Amino acid sequence: MFDSFVVFRGESLAAVPAITRSVIKLIRPHQYVKNGFVLLGSLFAHQWNLLTLSQVALTFLAFCFMASAVYVLNDIMDIDADRAHPVKCRRPLPSGALSLAFVRRLLIGLVSGAALLSLLVSWWVTFFILTYFIINIFYSWRLKHVVILDVFIISSGFMLRIMAGTIGLGIPPSSWLLLCGLMVTLFLGFAKRRAELLMMESTENGNGALTRRVLDDYSPAMLEQFISVTAACTILSYGLYTVSPQTVALHGSDDLIYTVPFVVYGIFRYLFLLHRRAKGNDTANDMLTDAHLLVTAIGWVVATLLVLA
Repeated sequence: MFDSFVVFRGESLAAVPAITRSVIKLIRPHQYVKNGFVLLGSLFAHQWNLLTLSQVALTFLAFCFMASAVYVLNDIMDIDADRAHPVKCRRPLPSGALSLAFVRRLLIGLVSGAALLSLLVSWWVTFFILTYFIINIFYSWRLKHVVILDVFIISSGFMLRIMAGTIGLGIPPSSWLLLCGLMVTLFLGFAKRRAELLMMESTENGNGALTRRVLDDYSPAMLEQFISVTAACTILSYGLYTVSPQTVALHGSDDLIYTVPFVVYGIFRYLFLLHRRAKGNDTANDMLTDAHLLVTAIGWVVATLLVLA
């Protein structure tokens, strides 16, 4: 254990790679794929000029900093519970690989970096960034234990990304974009809770002592219904968006409907991974490690760009 460990106070150079690995594990850079939601506004609004793209890039980077700050905050607030968890105890903070003092300084640096980057874009982006952080403070403190609301709080983080990439850049947000974003993020949130419940059933023989308290209020049948409803709403809302008169008029084409199969296949594949491959706990990791999901996502992006361009 390295409870008194402080970085840059005479540690040997040989320890630096281990420190770096621990920091990378702590800030979870693979989760940055979720910040792709800030790109949707400019993509579907045809705002592809250099100024807008540079602002989108800064907004994306600001959310990367803030997302890492939120993960660090969660680890700080959950340190005692994580030490008792059979898997989470191996994380850098509960395992002692990084000191609490260092992690707190890292948190301040990440929040400050996110705020400064957002200020380079607009006050609106700064507002959405800071709102995201404040919501997650309350989520980590208490709201993650409130059934159903916990998933809506997770979804709100994605909606704030979408609004930062639209309102924050002076782009009017499409009601279809907001609706599709809400449905797909609720789907992923309830699927995550179902994955946690499945993991608890398989590894702890139904004992919820080492998992989220909120899982006591969920049941498999309830979550399956929530997942089915949100999956269906995601497919329907996206499908209706592709054929709406406003969409056809904006893009000058009705070919966007050909991207619907990618969305449908991606959702079905995710449900397969949830029930047959014990996935769903980490959406970003599932997206990057499952060849089917990765190819489907790339195919959707390419098909969408071909239609919009």
